[in-house]
Amino acid sequence: MNYLNQIAEATKYIQSHFSEPVSIGIILGTGLGKLGDQITIAQEIDYADIPHFPVSTVESHSGKLIFGELSGKKVMAMRGRFHYYEGYTMQEVTFPIRVMKNLGVKTLCVSNASGGLNPAQEVGDVMILRDHIDLFPENPLRGKHFEEFGPRFPDMSDAYSSRLIAQALGYAQRKGYPVHTGVYAGVQGPNLETPAEYKYIRSIGADAVGMSTVPEVIVSRQMGIEVFGISAITDLGVEGKIKAVTIAEVLAAAAKAEPIMADVIKELVRVMD
Repeated sequence: MNYLNQIAEATKYIQSHFSEPVSIGIILGTGLGKLGDQITIAQEIDYADIPHFPVSTVESHSGKLIFGELSGKKVMAMRGRFHYYEGYTMQEVTFPIRVMKNLGVKTLCVSNASGGLNPAQEVGDVMILRDHIDLFPENPLRGKHFEEFGPRFPDMSDAYSSRLIAQALGYAQRKGYPVHTGVYAGVQGPNLETPAEYKYIRSIGADAVGMSTVPEVIVSRQMGIEVFGISAITDLGVEGKIKAVTIAEVLAAAAKAEPIMADVIKELVRVMD
């Protein structure tokens, strides 16, 4: 069965459980899991039940597709995402984004946890993504091209919506939230970086580094989905501040950043068309 048919089957299954149109998608990555609890849930579907959907294998990613209401708007949210390091192909990692587009999603809010590279950052800080650097060994658009997806060579000059960034920064300023903006470098993982790698990634222009987001954003932009990205700084790759870190510490740092991240996304959803 080809990729288009798999997307169509997954879409049909989801629509058989929730048929209302939804234009806003949210990926609840590390640092935003509890935002799902603030969605008034109308329908919840396990990834394992959706045809051709990958299954999340990462601790803290529960693996459910949620439909409901947030800030007065209908949304769909992924409770947990898929990573290249789990062994999935890039087509599998980004499969849910293709399905979201089929379901009517026009705007995607994506969150993640990342290692801070900018000396101005501290653990628990929040960074709004204004650009990214793709350091993955494979591109999600590699291979057979389907015209239905959009252009073969999508423009990425506005990968992260300047309009949504301005709205988020304006809101953060009004609320007094200490929010950074920066460039996110996406790497395959799953190991954290060596000090030399942190130094290298910083030298090419990144403010933070993580193991997700970039593939999903590339596919979103190919299909014309507007994207807002936000990151919890969960550890530091700054020279002199690097230390061994555990997953428990990463989750604790993400939890510290979560209230601000969640509030910013709720406000963006509230003012979306």
